[in-house]
Amino acid sequence: MEIINSTQNKRIKERAKLLKKKSRDNTHLFLIEGFHLIQEAEKAHALKEVYLLDGLENPTHLEPIYCSQNVLNKLSHQKCDAQIIGVCQKQNEPIQDCEVALFLDCVQDPGNVGTILRTAYSFGVDCVYLSKDCADVYNPKTIQSTKGALFHIPFVYTDLKTTIQAFQKEGMEVYATALHHESIGLQDCHPKKQYGLIVGNEGQGIKEELIQCANQTVFIEMEQFESLNVAIATAIALYTCQHAKA
Repeated sequence: MEIINSTQNKRIKERAKLLKKKSRDNTHLFLIEGFHLIQEAEKAHALKEVYLLDGLENPTHLEPIYCSQNVLNKLSHQKCDAQIIGVCQKQNEPIQDCEVALFLDCVQDPGNVGTILRTAYSFGVDCVYLSKDCADVYNPKTIQSTKGALFHIPFVYTDLKTTIQAFQKEGMEVYATALHHESIGLQDCHPKKQYGLIVGNEGQGIKEELIQCANQTVFIEMEQFESLNVAIATAIALYTCQHAKA
């Protein structure tokens, strides 16, 4: 059994490039790390290669490539020693039959984008649409924050206004989360079976053109601060909407 011991190995050097967005975009591949993400990727048939620390038991159905610790660490974005790294194929499945949609407008923190994807999957969202200035879903920090949800929920980068208007023509009601003079309290929101929710940038909120595009703006009733972290606000809004459908 061959073990890769050198960080200068040609294959390792090529895979390490996937830590950069340009290489991920060019190859349509990305790296994942940790046994849980490996398991979720394999369930979704997205796992293409496995790099495993020499001496560990292989948890997958693929033939692993055994590596020394320093080699695995070259493929890792984390500061602690890595045990298992996977190479995955980006999803390219078309989005179909979207009853509940989530729209992310310029959410730029990778951790927030990842947590929102995890939350969306947990609360039954069918598809997530991201503006092109959102953080990269395949950023290592985003991937870790999804806890594997990115393998199970469709998402796409798109022009949000065009996409929202297309859904509205099909009968979807779209709600924007915003502190706005015409906003209604979230508890007074009773969406139809088919609805969409827009959440916005960490500092600036949702762009005005998207607020104007929405059927209604809503706000989360609070006693102290006026705003919440966007991932937390998304979780509250999705939970409330899912349990308040008209």
